[in-house]
Amino acid sequence: MPTILGQNQYGKAENRVVKITRDGATHHIKDLNVSVSLSGDMDEVHYSGSNAHVLPTDTTKNTVYAFAKEHGIESAEQFGIHLARHFVTSQEPIRTARIRIEEYSWERIENAGKGAHSFVRKGQETRLTQITYDGSSWEVVSGLKDLTVMNSTDSEFWGYVKDKYTTLPEAYDRILATEVSARWRFNWTDDAEPMPAWEESYAQVKGHLLRAFAETYSLSLQQTLYQMGSRIIENRDEIDEVRFSLPNKHHFLVDLEPFGLKNDNEVYFAADRPYGLIEGTVLRDGREAKIPADLTNL
Repeated sequence: MPTILGQNQYGKAENRVVKITRDGATHHIKDLNVSVSLSGDMDEVHYSGSNAHVLPTDTTKNTVYAFAKEHGIESAEQFGIHLARHFVTSQEPIRTARIRIEEYSWERIENAGKGAHSFVRKGQETRLTQITYDGSSWEVVSGLKDLTVMNSTDSEFWGYVKDKYTTLPEAYDRILATEVSARWRFNWTDDAEPMPAWEESYAQVKGHLLRAFAETYSLSLQQTLYQMGSRIIENRDEIDEVRFSLPNKHHFLVDLEPFGLKNDNEVYFAADRPYGLIEGTVLRDGREAKIPADLTNL
């Protein structure tokens, strides 16, 4: 045979599930986008078309909705763990399950007049998690994307390499803005160990990330990236690795001199492209990097 089968997986992507929990007149919403990917003893379906080891992707979709009812959705991580464990332990040919979840947040509309069941979609960021289970150990990588932040001062950029193609002027007071995409890996891997408090952990990580961004007097976006990751690692014992992808949302001063006006760091042009892209990983000392680079682009 001139060819052999390499890495493969299959599943149902982007299952949108909204779970309403009714506590009397007060309702709570969990809004998820769940993607299931399964791998294992699947050679024959590729070689001969035999589906004897194939759990239909429609079944994985139905499982997502059934589990939302049977187990509820305490957190994106906990829900993904329930699903991954089910697929690996209930189907012998399935050796590994990977569950990716996006969570969309809603906040209550206060004083809506008819009880606590009116909501508006939050627009700050999308929460993410990926759970991988092989029947013996877990890997949980959570994160966020589309979190846009800005410092209107306390940022500089100067002292960089210059060659004959360099036209960028040095900046000693500039806007620093980025759209944070971050993933963090938990050191919980074993059912025998207590699970992290997923909801608390997410809120704390986001808080440390934002405070580090706000409190760092930045001489480069790379420096800010490292401070954000360090703050998380130093304050959250359950996390060993943080990976960032930070596009630099450039803001350029507009030349107002043709109109007889002085622009004293007040009026900027917000450029959407091209943009600098700063990426990096911050690790707990002595630990190994495991988050793949392309995961921050999901």
